[in-house]
Amino acid sequence: MKICDLTQFYSPVSGGVKRYLAEKTAYLRSHTGDRHVLVVPGESTDCRDDGPTRVYTISSPLVSRTSRYRALLNLHAVERILETEQPDIIESGDPYQIAWKALASGRALRIPVVAFYHSHFPEAYFRSTTKFLGETATHMVMDIARRYVRALYSRFARTLVPCAPLGALLADWGVGNISVVDLGVDPGIFHPAREPGDSARDELKLPRGTRLLLYVGRLSPEKNTQTLFTGFQRLCQRHPGRYHLLVVGDGQQRRLLKSLQKIGAVTWLPYCSDPRELARLYRAADLFVHPGVQETFGLVTLESQACGTPVVGIRGSYMDRIVFGGLKDWAAENTPESLADAIERMSAVDLRIVGLRSSDIVSARYNWQRVFDRLFGIYREVIQSYDPE
Repeated sequence: MKICDLTQFYSPVSGGVKRYLAEKTAYLRSHTGDRHVLVVPGESTDCRDDGPTRVYTISSPLVSRTSRYRALLNLHAVERILETEQPDIIESGDPYQIAWKALASGRALRIPVVAFYHSHFPEAYFRSTTKFLGETATHMVMDIARRYVRALYSRFARTLVPCAPLGALLADWGVGNISVVDLGVDPGIFHPAREPGDSARDELKLPRGTRLLLYVGRLSPEKNTQTLFTGFQRLCQRHPGRYHLLVVGDGQQRRLLKSLQKIGAVTWLPYCSDPRELARLYRAADLFVHPGVQETFGLVTLESQACGTPVVGIRGSYMDRIVFGGLKDWAAENTPESLADAIERMSAVDLRIVGLRSSDIVSARYNWQRVFDRLFGIYREVIQSYDPE
C-alpha cells in the first residue's frame, strides 16, 4: 500500500500535525512494508527519501515569519507528484485549496481520498470575530463556515477526527463517513522516569521550592497564550518568587512574552524538535499549563502526562477527555484571573502522585502503534470499498 499525505500545516517549527506525520513515518519503518509520500510546502522545491517516506517540498511563499507556515499555491506541482507516484490512497491534512486539489486529483486518477480534520478552524479563526463584528455578524460567519465544512468534508471517502465529540459535532453539521482516530505518545520516550544527568531544573538555576510551570506550543491568539501570560503576571504579583514559567515555542505573540520576561521569572526556548529533549523538559516541570480552549485533541497535554507531569488549563474544550488528573481544580472561565487561581489550586496538591497516576493511564490507553494500527486498517477498508464510478 502506498499512502500520500498532503498538508500545508507543516513547517520547521510546527507542532501536532508534524509530529503525527513523523510518527507515521516511524510506524511505517518499524511495522509495515508500506510506502509513504509526503507533500508539503517549503522554501524550495525538492524531493528526498527518508526511509519508507518520500518527501516532496514545493516552493511556497511564507504567510508567517514566526510560525514559518507557507501557502502551497502551486497546485500543478501537486498534481504532477500524484500522477507520478500513483498512491493507493490520499490523505488531506488541511481544509483549504489543498483539500479541493486532493479531491479533484483523486477523482481524475481514480484514487480514494480521505481527510484528517486536525483543526476545528471555524472555532479557532472565526469565532473571535464576535468582539469586532458583533453577535449577528459572527452567527453569519459561523453559518458560512458550517456550510463550507459540510460541502468540503462530505466529498471525502472518510473524514478522520481526533476525538468522538468533534465527530459528533461534524455529524450534526451534515458530514458523514466519520472515523475517530485518537493520537498517541511514544512510551519509550515520554515516561516519568528521570534519567541520569537530567538537569533541566539545574540549568534554569531555580531556587529550592520554586514551582516550575511549562508551556509548549505556538504563541498565538488561537492558542490563548495572552491569557497565560497575563495570568502568570498575576501569580507573580501575588507570590513573588514562588513560580517560574518556561515557554517553549514561537509565534506572533512573542512580543507579549518579551514584555513578560521583564519580571525575571520567565525562560524562553524558541522551539524543540527533539522528542527526547522535549520529554526531559516535561519531566523537569512541576505543572504543565495549557491555556487553549479550541483544541481538537491536545497532544502536548498527553505527552506531559505520559512524563508524569500533571496539566492545568481551562475547562470546556475537546481536550478535557484526555486529562486524567481531574478537572476539579481547572479554571472555569477563560480569564487570566481564573487561570491563575487554577494554577494555585493545582500547586497545592501532591503533583507527583497525580502525575504518576496520569502517566499509568496514558501509557495503558494511548500509544502511536495502536493509533496507526487502527488508521491503516481504515485505509485498507476505504481502498477495498472504493468505487470510482
